[in-house]
Amino acid sequence: MSKIDEVQETVRNTPGLGRKMAKYGAIGAVLAIPLPFVGPVIGAVVGAGVAYARRDKN
Repeated sequence: MSKIDEVQETVRNTPGLGRKMAKYGAIGAVLAIPLPFVGPVIGAVVGAGVAYARRDKN
C-alpha cells in the first residue's frame, strides 16, 4: 500500500477530515495571495497538510 493510498484511506475513515482539509486549504490559499513566490497553490497544500497533521488532536 502506497502512502497516497494510506492518506486516502485515512480521509475516508475520519469523519470531517476532508471538510477540515478543504477549509484549511482555502485559508492557506487566501493567505498566500499577497506572496507571489509562494502562491495560492502551495498555500492550499500547506493548509490541507496542517489539517491532516492535526487530525488526531481533536
